[in-house]
Amino acid sequence: QVQLVESGGGLVQAGGSLRLSCAASGRTFGSYARGWFRQAPGKEREFVAAISWSGDTTYYADSVKGRFTISRDNAKNTVYLQMNSLKPEDTAVYYCAASPVLTTIPRYDYWGQGTQVTVSS
Repeated sequence: QVQLVESGGGLVQAGGSLRLSCAASGRTFGSYARGWFRQAPGKEREFVAAISWSGDTTYYADSVKGRFTISRDNAKNTVYLQMNSLKPEDTAVYYCAASPVLTTIPRYDYWGQGTQVTVSS
């Protein structure tokens, strides 16, 4: 059974940092692009960041550019999202995903269950 499991979410004050991890099991995703999306209450799921299978190419939403960094460790089948200078508007459930194609739209084949990130002002 293929699983993506996020961890590292929590409550942080504005200006703080968190590092999310997404570990995959059940198959290897070394040739897959990996992405992070988020969904706030009452809003649609939105793109945050994505990384190619090799790690050479990354995409970021304008709202997080310069503050968030996506990275991956294929040996560990894991992708990370380092989030710095967090703002209250970053509050959302964060989902990781895997796709054969690097894309910013949420048409990914595999999804995690999500981890809550709450930023207090």
